[in-house]
Amino acid sequence: MSRPWSIALLTATLLTSSAFAAEKADECGGRTAAPPPEIAAWGAPSPTALTMARAPVSVPALVPGVAVELVLGGEAGMRFASAPGKPGNASSFAGLVALDVTKAGVWRVALGKAAWVDVVRDGVSVASTGHGHGPACTGIRKIVDFPLEPGRYVIQLSAAPADRITALVLPPP
Repeated sequence: MSRPWSIALLTATLLTSSAFAAEKADECGGRTAAPPPEIAAWGAPSPTALTMARAPVSVPALVPGVAVELVLGGEAGMRFASAPGKPGNASSFAGLVALDVTKAGVWRVALGKAAWVDVVRDGVSVASTGHGHGPACTGIRKIVDFPLEPGRYVIQLSAAPADRITALVLPPP
C-alpha cells in the first residue's frame, strides 16, 4: 500500500538537499580565498604527491606544516593500523601515512575532501577532541583536532570518494 504523504516528503527532502548542495557549490562563485595565516601552507601544497601505504609497515611520513597531495588506494584489501572509525565500501579509497610528533598538544589534520581520519598509535586510535569545516572558500573540507604526545603515529584515511586528497597536519602553536 502506497503512502502519498511519504513519497511527497521524500521528494521534498531530495529537492531541498539538491538545492542546498548546489547553493554550497556556488557559494564561492568559483573563487578561492586565501587561508588564514595559521594555515597559510594550505595555499601552496608541495608539488610532489605522496602515495599512502596500504599496510602499517614502512608508511611514508608527513611533514608537519607542509600541505601535500596524498594518493590513496582502493579500500578493499587495505590493512589498517586499527579498525577505521568509519569504514568505506568497495568503491572507497584509503591509505596510511606516518606522523612524527615532537611536541605534546593538540595537532590538527586538515583535508580537502570528504574522508574519515583516524590517528593511531600502537594499534589504538586517539579520540579526536574537535572537528569542523575549514574556512569558507579555501578548499579545506574539514579539520580534525587530536591531543597527541611525542612519538610516532599513523594517520589513516578511509571512506574517501576519490583517490587523491590534499592534507595538512598542523602542530600545536
